[in-house]
Amino acid sequence: MAQVLEFKLPDLGEGLTEAEIVRWLVSVGDVVAIDQPVVEVETAKAMVEVPCPYGGVVTARFGEEGTELPVGAPLLTVAVGAADSAGAVSDTAKSAGADPSAESSGNVLVGYGTGAPAARRRRIRPVAPGSASAAAPAAAEQARPSASASSPATTAPAAANGVAAAAPADKAATGPVAVISPLVRKLAREHGVDLRALAGSGPDGLILRADVERALRAPEVPSTVAPAPAALSAAAAATPLAERVPLRGVRGAVADKLSRSRREIPDATCWVDADATELMAARAAMNAAGGPKISLIALMARICTAALARHPELNSTVDMDAREIVRLPEVHLGFAAQTERGLVVPVVKDAHNRSAESLTAEFARLTEAARQGALTPADLTGGTFTLNNYGVFGVDGSTPIINHPEAAMLGVGRIVPKPWVHAGELAVRQVVQLSLTFDHRVCDGGTAGGFLRYVADCVEHPSVLLRSL
Repeated sequence: MAQVLEFKLPDLGEGLTEAEIVRWLVSVGDVVAIDQPVVEVETAKAMVEVPCPYGGVVTARFGEEGTELPVGAPLLTVAVGAADSAGAVSDTAKSAGADPSAESSGNVLVGYGTGAPAARRRRIRPVAPGSASAAAPAAAEQARPSASASSPATTAPAAANGVAAAAPADKAATGPVAVISPLVRKLAREHGVDLRALAGSGPDGLILRADVERALRAPEVPSTVAPAPAALSAAAAATPLAERVPLRGVRGAVADKLSRSRREIPDATCWVDADATELMAARAAMNAAGGPKISLIALMARICTAALARHPELNSTVDMDAREIVRLPEVHLGFAAQTERGLVVPVVKDAHNRSAESLTAEFARLTEAARQGALTPADLTGGTFTLNNYGVFGVDGSTPIINHPEAAMLGVGRIVPKPWVHAGELAVRQVVQLSLTFDHRVCDGGTAGGFLRYVADCVEHPSVLLRSL
């Protein structure tokens, strides 16, 4: 006889206490293998797929897409261990890659211990009454706790006289729509856009915000039915309401972190203009020599790590409880990346031990993962210093907020031709503005100015960097 096991939202690490359901990857009645991803959730750190440690038939799902659940809340129930005489669950689970002898794997998060690749899920098809395959879903239905009947979860298909109920004829018309975020779903709902009529441009047909906005810009077909006079008067009397956007997920995490940074860190900013002509020429020479292309941000990262070696005060954090400044031995370099989900700060681990070529490859990997929403919590945590290239937005300068609990952030503006005195003569040079925002508790202006001046010297004369290699 099948046993119904409840799978709860696991601890996703990094102090996360809740997650929002973005997309269900299985439906009620699906057969899942051990460690198969069953739901995609969005946390304050990243979007992750959660695998189920049980193999069997999904009998219930708890929570609709867009619902926020705390850690430990039920996610779904799975009927496992069906009787050998029934055979449906065990045989199908075996074909899906599950090990019927194991109750669970103990793995709860993709990328954190799940060893085997997830098998493709299969749906149990309706069968004729009295057949052996019909016994497992019926057993799962009977074994489900009675409390689930009154819960908000999606329940298993009803069975009558031992016959498993068939799935809807048109699942696309009744099932959930793959949307990248609840904000996109809210945008479509507020403007009356039918998500089922859209073709998503994201991975696997995922509907992005750009798809909804494209539909809003499309010319509307004029209605042939004139609205009633009462409807016209009601519309004229209606007052536009302010839009309220929930501070959840990445946006909420950014709001909390920036607010805390402003409350706790007495920051100050200094800046300097630098002639980047020689740096740009050095990069062009590197790329002309063959091999992988070197990015500008990788060169700036290499300059940062050399400057931090000279001024370790800025690679630190402040422990106010112990009233200590903690200087960190490794440089884990964060960099700001703008995505459709908001601003995220991926971290290049051990940046001080990487070459310009290695830094270029890691920046590219993390940037692509950020665009795809595939960053893990480990990719977004542990930073000790942040490099912010706001020149990509076409601006010269900024006074950024420090990424708490770090102690400093270097900002790099756009590099543009400007008049500049070079070798005693006025010339047009490639000029960039560099700014350093620092925690005044860890150092004074002399240290911060020395750091920024060294960075500017390396930008103006890249050969200066050779002294630290």
